[in-house]
Amino acid sequence: MQTMRGLALSLSALLAAAAVGSAEPPTRPRPPRLTPQDGGTPNGLIAVSPVNARVAWASGRNGTFVVTTDGGQTWKAGVVPGAETLQFRDVQGVSDRVAYLLSIGNGTDARIYKTTDGGASWTMQFQNQDPSAFYDCFAFWTPDRGLAQSDSVNGRFPVIRTTDGETWQDIGDNLPPALAGEASFASSGTCVAAQGRDNAWIVTGGASPARVLATRDGGDTWIAVDSPLRGSASAGIFTVAFRDAWHGMIGGGDLDPMAPPFDQTATSSDGGRTWAITGAQPNIGTVYGLDYAGEVGRGRGHPGLVHGNANQTVVVTGPGGAAWTPDEGDTWFTLPGVTGYWAVAFGSPKTGWLVGTDGRILRIDF
Repeated sequence: MQTMRGLALSLSALLAAAAVGSAEPPTRPRPPRLTPQDGGTPNGLIAVSPVNARVAWASGRNGTFVVTTDGGQTWKAGVVPGAETLQFRDVQGVSDRVAYLLSIGNGTDARIYKTTDGGASWTMQFQNQDPSAFYDCFAFWTPDRGLAQSDSVNGRFPVIRTTDGETWQDIGDNLPPALAGEASFASSGTCVAAQGRDNAWIVTGGASPARVLATRDGGDTWIAVDSPLRGSASAGIFTVAFRDAWHGMIGGGDLDPMAPPFDQTATSSDGGRTWAITGAQPNIGTVYGLDYAGEVGRGRGHPGLVHGNANQTVVVTGPGGAAWTPDEGDTWFTLPGVTGYWAVAFGSPKTGWLVGTDGRILRIDF
């Protein structure tokens, strides 16, 4: 557990305040330290996947990936041969040598690549052949077990799964039927989260209600749950993260610039079976990505990272701004001047990265 300095009053202080009929307001927690870093590319970065506090991968437009092995002091940028026109909307870092990339697009533009030599070469593992499918994001339980989410096609989600880190099979028949127009948002590579050995959650929009699809057996069976966040052709849940098997947060919004005000975040304490709007809202506009500042282990979307039961610190980000909460949404603090960052993820309890437009990278340390 990370204790937020100055956030809690001592028992003696509380008793003294009660004796005089009033208590001092809690001190504002110390804000995180933000350090801009040079990723070596002008191309917009859309997803980030830290392995630990030193190794992190990010990906984005024009076939671009970047990787650091020294905590972001230096980044190596590259372009996957044959993918120069593709957008890598998701990346999965496994180690300084091993990573996966997922590109978006209809038909054969949707692909999954893997490197085992630090990005020097890439092997295409999957290339979509369905002209109506559109793969948005993926997540992994282990370096060899993961799943990738697609928008619905004819009332069915053509989700694919790997159990060997090499081949991918369609498991769409295992999922609940899709609503008309139901889809996911390829905004930050976090429309699916994997946690523990077999838990995973897929979040949707494009239809009403916006839903959460959950599995506890590695994708063999699923349930569908309505969320309290808005769902429409332009709205829904964009991002999901869980700090353990039971506690998680979703974020989203509405891409329509004329949309009325909307809630941005909600939490679950029962593994995603029910959701409640957070006590306060980050008020940054649509939330594209979010992550818990977690504990080292195995977990959500990052082999090597698991979110501890006690840590309730969450960072959210989107084109309109970024914010963080020390208490899972009861209070929020904006990150001043931080706009245009689409994704955020942590590689240790204290260190993470935000990535965004024009190749910008921002390290965040609590």
